[in-house]
Amino acid sequence: MRERRASQGARRAREFEAFVAGAAGRLLHAATLLTAEPPDANPRARRLLTLALAHTYASWDRLRGEDPYDRARQHLAVRFARGAWHQHGGFGRARPAPGGALALLTPQERLILVLRLYEGVAEEQAAALLGLPTERVRAICARATVTLLHPPREPAPVVEVAPS
Repeated sequence: MRERRASQGARRAREFEAFVAGAAGRLLHAATLLTAEPPDANPRARRLLTLALAHTYASWDRLRGEDPYDRARQHLAVRFARGAWHQHGGFGRARPAPGGALALLTPQERLILVLRLYEGVAEEQAAALLGLPTERVRAICARATVTLLHPPREPAPVVEVAPS
């Protein structure tokens, strides 16, 4: 009995290691996009990835035919949403430190944009994951896309003219 458990544990570990080897890079990139951190300095994204992978490993035996990547992505999105909610009191206009183009977006806009455009998640699935109506997801994605394509302009600097 003990040998059988050890064999199952070793098999589980090998399967999970193979999954991580194939999926961790893409998941880390998604997490980096969510946090709007630079790719070479992304501690929040790495923490999100670690938590998502730990949760996926904990439920590995219960996946039963489910795609582990979908499960890990779901944990990543939920963890990010909860963190943004608790940190900013919702998905308001709080912005991270200036980073890339995605730093112009709210956490909710980044989450929906990453799910829809980077990960290719259908509107209905994204809406169900976030507990929002499909139309709301569509509107937020459109607004975020417009913000990225046409970023707000900085106000023109005030030039003072010395009296002559």
